[in-house]
Amino acid sequence: MERNLQPKWESKVSTTLTHASADQIWPLFKDFFNLHKWFPTLPTCYGIHGTNGEVGCIRYCSGFELPSEDGVNSISWSTERLIATDPIDRIIAYEIVDSNTGFKSFVSKVKIIPEGDDGQDLGCVIEWSFSVEPVEGWVLEDLVKKYEYGLQGMAKKMEDAIRSTEQGQVE
Repeated sequence: MERNLQPKWESKVSTTLTHASADQIWPLFKDFFNLHKWFPTLPTCYGIHGTNGEVGCIRYCSGFELPSEDGVNSISWSTERLIATDPIDRIIAYEIVDSNTGFKSFVSKVKIIPEGDDGQDLGCVIEWSFSVEPVEGWVLEDLVKKYEYGLQGMAKKMEDAIRSTEQGQVE
């Protein structure tokens, strides 16, 4: 049995939101089955098992194209299980159960950190970390760039949605 002796790839990306509080952002991440609403290159995400936001629930996600050795691109997909939630510290963790991306032992965690003393203050930081066995044909730095791009796009979409909701309430 061949075993990968390389250390796991681990990384964390983060972004600061100045127009949304941790209390406003947390429910968007807790809505585990609807990541496609926020992630820029993910057109499809829906629940396939369990209750949305409860530990053990599983979502199906598909989206960006992956190059293949035969030159025919395929659409990436994964099934992901929610393995932990912590509403006090605003943390979710999930693992990839199956995928066509080559990820093995993939675990990811998202943490929403308030900038002020209480969650009501505007501003928060989103930290998104992952751990995965090295993937043949991939480079860790490229994977980190995908996470950075995805997180920046998500943060902008989330802030824009919150701002437009607040403006709608004011008018």
